[in-house]
Amino acid sequence: MTRVVEIPVNFDHDTFDQFARAFGTPEDERLLFDAHATKWGSPYGLIGLLAIGQWLLEQQQAKPLLTIPNDREVAHYWARTGFFRHADDLFELHGKVPYVGTTGSSDVLLEVTPVRGADDVHSVVDRIQDRAAAILRELGLEPQATMGFAMALSEACQNIVEHAGTGGWVAVQAYHWRRRLGRRVAVIAVADAGVGFRTSLAPTQAKRVGDRWSDATALEAALFQGVSRFRDPGRGQGLTGMRRYVGRWEGKLSLRSGTARLSIVPGWDDDVPMAEGLPPFPGSQVQLIIPAQQSN
Repeated sequence: MTRVVEIPVNFDHDTFDQFARAFGTPEDERLLFDAHATKWGSPYGLIGLLAIGQWLLEQQQAKPLLTIPNDREVAHYWARTGFFRHADDLFELHGKVPYVGTTGSSDVLLEVTPVRGADDVHSVVDRIQDRAAAILRELGLEPQATMGFAMALSEACQNIVEHAGTGGWVAVQAYHWRRRLGRRVAVIAVADAGVGFRTSLAPTQAKRVGDRWSDATALEAALFQGVSRFRDPGRGQGLTGMRRYVGRWEGKLSLRSGTARLSIVPGWDDDVPMAEGLPPFPGSQVQLIIPAQQSN
């Protein structure tokens, strides 16, 4: 039996819970991810889709099907991000994948890239530094913001290596965010198909927290208390560093794991700081948004 999971028309952070609810809890069935009507897919949505394809295969589920968007501009953008190159290994693709030749400048700062180990993290940071510096100058940020951006990217990827128990994905892009902010933004999106924050931190934190231990308290411990599943001194400071970085530049940081999402919410956004009781979803998903400064 095949069950259809509809991809939202605008597939991004704001509609991810809708996608998670449609995904549900797969049983002995084949899934068809239907993106034929999708008009927009953000880096966060695209790598979340790759992560779930990876998770299904790791669970020894049947290889899922994926329909390509009918809108050729949308499909072309997905191709430019490198999405289809990786999706071809995880899904049975239905529809025509657009050909994308090599181009010069691009708003895709980092194509969809797998993260499997520490060497991948170093490669990701090395590949993006020059292009990120140019984009951040365009956003009106000071030169020292580039180092913090690279640090945030590195820490988000390192979280996969240290906590997921499997591989994950990263993508970085700059675009004009008309629907929410009306300004250009730089976006880091990271997702994995791993165990999630609650399971990863349970050996060192669950007993201390007791009956209150949950996806939400695990996210709070990671982001605000700097805890890690490792007992080594100095571990667990990466997410807190990301929190300080987005605070300095009026950015937004969102961490989703299991049934909870914790966000650092700037004045230009109306999200809630903590959302619980969300549709469950494997692994963890991280998004960092840095907007153009108002004076730009």
